[in-house]
Amino acid sequence: MLHFIHQLFQRRRSGAGPDWQPAATPTPAQARRHAAWVAERVYRNWLGPYFKAYHLRKGGAGGRRGYRVDLLHEKGRQGALFFYDPSIGPGNFEHLYQLLGERIGALGYHRACHDRRQRRHEQLRENTIKQLFKPDPTDCTESGRCNQRYGLITLDLVVVNDRPLFIRLSTNPVHEAHFTPPQSFEALLQTVFDEPVADAAIEQRIAEYYEG
Repeated sequence: MLHFIHQLFQRRRSGAGPDWQPAATPTPAQARRHAAWVAERVYRNWLGPYFKAYHLRKGGAGGRRGYRVDLLHEKGRQGALFFYDPSIGPGNFEHLYQLLGERIGALGYHRACHDRRQRRHEQLRENTIKQLFKPDPTDCTESGRCNQRYGLITLDLVVVNDRPLFIRLSTNPVHEAHFTPPQSFEALLQTVFDEPVADAAIEQRIAEYYEG
């Protein structure tokens, strides 16, 4: 059983089929640009507001004010779609997607998949970047259970006609006796998204990274 657990948490899987290809690696200049975006805490313009919008959506007030968030309803998965708003800018939204992956990795996860897919729908061009995160099997023992944390985590960025559409974050818990009960999706959101409100200086950084 321990061998099965290690295989589950370590094996790499592609996105879903032959139309998925490895995602591009950021260039050194892009990496430096992103590091500056993180260091300047530009993400505080959106993490807290999206976190609030999620709870408003769950309470039935979604779409009335703030950013749009939809709940993901799929058997065996919990999740949410965080929709792009033109006030954010495509550059900031892509930095935000990258930051979410970094924060998930810091929770004791490793990235098992980082793929992209391009599809055409008549006049639409859809590009999806997918990241799959699996818990590091560091808390597994022969006699105990493996800590699955929040379960398997999938993080997607969907872009249509070269403009962001939404970020999709979801968890897929493992329901098996050799694993600890998963922490909730809401707990994951609070850990990753709950941030202080941006001050005036941080708000001024939005324009600097608007396009990238």
